[in-house]
Amino acid sequence: MEFEKLKQIIAEVLSVDPNEITMDTTFVDDLGADSLDVFQIVMGIEDTFSVEIEAEDAEAISTVGEALELIKNAM
Repeated sequence: MEFEKLKQIIAEVLSVDPNEITMDTTFVDDLGADSLDVFQIVMGIEDTFSVEIEAEDAEAISTVGEALELIKNAM
Protein backbone atom coordinates (compact mmCIF):
# COMPACT_ATOMS: atom_id res chain seq x y z
CA MET A 1 0.00 0.00 0.00
CA GLU A 2 2.73 2.49 0.98
CA PHE A 3 4.77 1.47 -2.07
CA GLU A 4 1.90 2.24 -4.45
CA LYS A 5 1.33 5.66 -2.87
CA LEU A 6 5.07 6.39 -3.00
CA LYS A 7 5.21 5.43 -6.67
CA GLN A 8 2.37 7.85 -7.42
CA ILE A 9 4.17 10.71 -5.63
CA ILE A 10 7.39 10.02 -7.53
CA ALA A 11 5.57 9.65 -10.85
CA GLU A 12 3.78 12.97 -10.39
CA VAL A 13 6.89 14.93 -9.40
CA LEU A 14 9.16 13.45 -12.06
CA SER A 15 6.59 12.83 -14.81
CA VAL A 16 7.51 9.16 -15.16
CA ASP A 17 5.46 5.99 -15.56
CA PRO A 18 4.78 4.54 -12.07
CA ASN A 19 5.13 1.05 -13.56
CA GLU A 20 8.81 1.75 -14.22
CA ILE A 21 9.49 2.42 -10.52
CA THR A 22 10.84 -0.48 -8.45
CA MET A 23 12.32 -0.74 -4.97
CA ASP A 24 15.82 -0.63 -6.52
CA THR A 25 15.14 2.44 -8.70
CA THR A 26 17.53 5.28 -7.88
CA PHE A 27 16.22 8.83 -7.88
CA VAL A 28 19.26 10.45 -9.52
CA ASP A 29 20.67 7.77 -11.85
CA ASP A 30 17.48 6.00 -12.96
CA LEU A 31 14.94 8.83 -12.75
CA GLY A 32 17.15 11.86 -13.35
CA ALA A 33 15.97 13.66 -10.21
CA ASP A 34 17.86 16.68 -8.91
CA SER A 35 17.90 17.96 -5.33
CA LEU A 36 14.76 20.06 -5.88
CA ASP A 37 12.90 17.01 -7.24
CA VAL A 38 13.90 14.96 -4.21
CA PHE A 39 12.77 17.81 -1.93
CA GLN A 40 9.36 17.85 -3.68
CA ILE A 41 9.09 14.07 -3.32
CA VAL A 42 9.88 14.33 0.40
CA MET A 43 7.24 17.05 0.78
CA GLY A 44 4.75 14.76 -0.97
CA ILE A 45 5.69 11.90 1.34
CA GLU A 46 5.19 14.09 4.41
CA ASP A 47 1.78 15.29 3.19
CA THR A 48 0.53 11.89 2.04
CA PHE A 49 1.70 9.82 5.00
CA SER A 50 1.41 12.53 7.71
CA VAL A 51 5.01 12.02 8.80
CA GLU A 52 7.93 14.33 9.50
CA ILE A 53 11.21 13.55 7.73
CA GLU A 54 14.43 15.15 8.95
CA ALA A 55 16.50 16.98 6.33
CA GLU A 56 19.57 14.81 6.91
CA ASP A 57 17.46 11.66 6.48
CA ALA A 58 15.98 13.03 3.26
CA GLU A 59 19.44 13.83 1.89
CA ALA A 60 20.55 10.23 2.50
CA ILE A 61 17.80 8.71 0.34
CA SER A 62 19.09 7.35 -2.96
CA THR A 63 16.64 4.57 -3.84
CA VAL A 64 12.88 4.12 -3.73
CA GLY A 65 13.37 1.26 -1.27
CA GLU A 66 15.27 3.54 1.10
CA ALA A 67 12.46 6.11 0.87
CA LEU A 68 9.90 3.42 1.68
CA GLU A 69 11.96 2.27 4.69
CA LEU A 70 12.12 5.88 5.90
CA ILE A 71 8.32 6.15 5.64
CA LYS A 72 7.80 2.92 7.58
CA ASN A 73 10.21 4.06 10.33
CA ALA A 74 8.49 7.44 10.59
CA MET A 75 4.98 6.00 10.92
